Amino acid sequence: MSMHATFWALIPPIVAIALALLTKEVYSSLFLGILVGGLFYSGFSFEGTLVHIFNEGLIAQVADAYNAGILVFLIFLGIMVALMNKAGGSAAFGKWASEHIHSRIGVQLATIALGCLIFIDDYFNCLTVGSVMRPVTDRQNVSRAKLAYLIDATAAPVCIIAPISSWAAAVSGFAPEGTNGLMLFIRAIPYNYYALLTILMMVTLTILKLDYGPMAKHEANALKGDIFTVEPPVAGGDTRTEGKGTVLDLVMPITILIIGCVIGMIYSGGFFSGETFVDSFANSDASVGLVLGSACALFVTIFIYVLRRVLSFKECMSCLTEGFKAMVPAIMILSLAWTLKAMTDSLGAAEYVAGIVENSAGNMLGFLPAIIFLIAVGLSFATGTSWGTFGILIPITLKVFPLESGNPLAIICVSACMAGAVCGDHCSPISDTTIMSSAGAQCDHIAHVSTQMPYAITCAGISFVTYLVAGFVKNAAVSLVIGAALTLVVMFTLHIAQKGAKETA
Repeated sequence: MSMHATFWALIPPIVAIALALLTKEVYSSLFLGILVGGLFYSGFSFEGTLVHIFNEGLIAQVADAYNAGILVFLIFLGIMVALMNKAGGSAAFGKWASEHIHSRIGVQLATIALGCLIFIDDYFNCLTVGSVMRPVTDRQNVSRAKLAYLIDATAAPVCIIAPISSWAAAVSGFAPEGTNGLMLFIRAIPYNYYALLTILMMVTLTILKLDYGPMAKHEANALKGDIFTVEPPVAGGDTRTEGKGTVLDLVMPITILIIGCVIGMIYSGGFFSGETFVDSFANSDASVGLVLGSACALFVTIFIYVLRRVLSFKECMSCLTEGFKAMVPAIMILSLAWTLKAMTDSLGAAEYVAGIVENSAGNMLGFLPAIIFLIAVGLSFATGTSWGTFGILIPITLKVFPLESGNPLAIICVSACMAGAVCGDHCSPISDTTIMSSAGAQCDHIAHVSTQMPYAITCAGISFVTYLVAGFVKNAAVSLVIGAALTLVVMFTLHIAQKGAKETA
């Protein structure tokens, strides 16, 4: 196949991303990207294109056990959010928080803190933080786009530096046979500059009240009472309540959900069959664990609500369809994004990128961490998957720099793979985490992508410079201090420029 493992393999996601950003319409853009991939794969055969898109693409992706589990988890979480809203728990928490958090800075810092605390899984993080903080940020007139950014920036970037998370399990699984994958993950954390600097940048942006790019317009409109700027998604962001619940009716289900998901994940990793807690997390199946945990949490929540007469059983049952409908946009986008990834995989994008990395490995080794970071950003952005990027680049990196050689560049380059994958995932409109963040904030998806991208690109540029430094000094602390200082310099420079522009106006 002439297009296999060539630059043409990256054309379908490029088409989808470009159209999504130009047209502001994600469904048709994803489908056209899928169509281009199907045509390329089949050699422009009508029958071959249809079979590849639907049989080998959409149906195969939705039927995949892992993906199906994520969709079921989404539905359960949507139902729980509907239950908490109907019971009045979300509104009660919003009222309580408004009495204790009296500023926009405070509510944004609270969102960041909650996002950092929920480090088990990025999907879980996005939807849980969104459902808890939406009513609180709405009361302080924080735009939904800003909420979506805060959710997204504390999802993957936090999970990728948390040893007990589904991401640690994924990276461990990509380690070569005979390597302790979890230890490799832990050793890479101090060099994960994109994740660490993203957290610093978020906090600095919030404290300085700094907004730039399209986000500035969204935040200015939010201060006037328009938290959406563009039309809200179908799910709507409605935080109205029909029940008589208290703060307990939100805190209790969320707590049960967290405990249930942790138990579900260690169960899937063999904890109750004799594995240690750490090993069971490293071997866990996030899809299975999240479904089991969310299902148990849903049943317990319904039982407690009915027992306490917060909601009747009939009212609880009405939330089943409400929760499902709220998640339909996210489910549609995820299904199309997975199908697009299948098209890209079938065209040999992985092999093409692997060849680029291997060919560049021998030249200027000190520059390699920064080069790998950029390649990981591009691959993750184009395919919308950070985990797939890990799977491609980490084994290649460890072939170039075996761990047993003792070369510090091995750990730095592995971390550059992970950081770049998270960065590309953070920017990409077809990334599942980006989609989940839009769903969690109930923000228009393209509005989230366009407002977040300038922030992510700023941090990516700073991270690239930091990896250049790390490639030569080979010291995590020194490189991180330089990266942090550069981040603060950039943020304060933008703040002063913004202040000057306002005074001039």
